[in-house]
Order: sequence, then C-alpha cells, then structure tokens
Amino acid sequence: MKQVQVIQGDITTLAVDAIVNAANTTLMGGGGVDGAIHRAAGPALYAACRKFNGCPTGEARITSGFNLPARYIIHTPGPIWHGGTGDEAQLLANSYRNSLLLAEEHNCRTVAFPSISTGVYAFPLDQAAPIALETIRDFLAQSTSVEQVTMVCFDPATLAAYRAVL
Repeated sequence: MKQVQVIQGDITTLAVDAIVNAANTTLMGGGGVDGAIHRAAGPALYAACRKFNGCPTGEARITSGFNLPARYIIHTPGPIWHGGTGDEAQLLANSYRNSLLLAEEHNCRTVAFPSISTGVYAFPLDQAAPIALETIRDFLAQSTSVEQVTMVCFDPATLAAYRAVL
C-alpha cells in the first residue's frame, strides 16, 4: 500500500532508496539540509554535482548516495519566496514532482524529502506543506515504483505544519 508519512529527524541517516536534497541552483552545497547532505555524503558528491553545471529551479538531478545509507540523492532547487508573485507555488510543486519522476525512473520504492524552500528560502510553511503533500499524493496515485514517501522535518514547527495537513 502506498503511503506518506511525516517524521522529525535527520534525513542523512535514513536508509531509503533516495533522499531529496533541497539544493541551490549551483548544486555545489550550501547551508541547511544541503550542507548537511554534502558533508555526510563526502567529497565525491561535489565532483558528481559539478558535472551538471547547475540545475534550474523546480527541476531535479540525481547522483549516487556516496557515503549515505540512501542509494541515491535527488537534488532539486526550490523557489526563493518573493511574496507569492513569482510563480513560487508552481515551482515548488515542480520540485516535488520532478524529484519523484527521477525516483520512478530509477525504480526507487522509498523516498525521503525535506521541507523544500521553507528554510533560508523563506517559503511560508503553511503554504508549502499543502503543496508538498498534495503533489506527493497525486504522484503516488499513478506511480508504478514509488510506494512510500517520508517527509523528514527538521524541527517541531515544521513537523506540526505537515502533520496538520496530513
């Protein structure tokens, strides 16, 4: 049975087929979850990401998991919040959908996401959580390989926002 679950934790410790990195458009590491994933995966991730020459907002790229327990890392730059007038909601949905499409192409059964764009990119949690969960549910309804998606929340406020929507 396909399912979505919401937990609080450290995405770099999960033994799933793929974790999603809330990357920046350079894919070269940064702060928050992006920096944590780069540190945990090791220096080979930097070299693998360099070959992509970046990634546009809302699209996704995939690499090996390197030193992580996850088989793959899917990198997606979410939108920076500009008040909602810059197509941020559609770009955020695209980040989730395109990440899941890559997971599907690589026959992943289990995928873990952070809350994309709600940290330093300042996308309001109360708007991001419904977009994320609706996009994930819509995808699971038609998916042939992805069976379980875990939203991994960094802190209690993020966890509460996602649980309220779930």
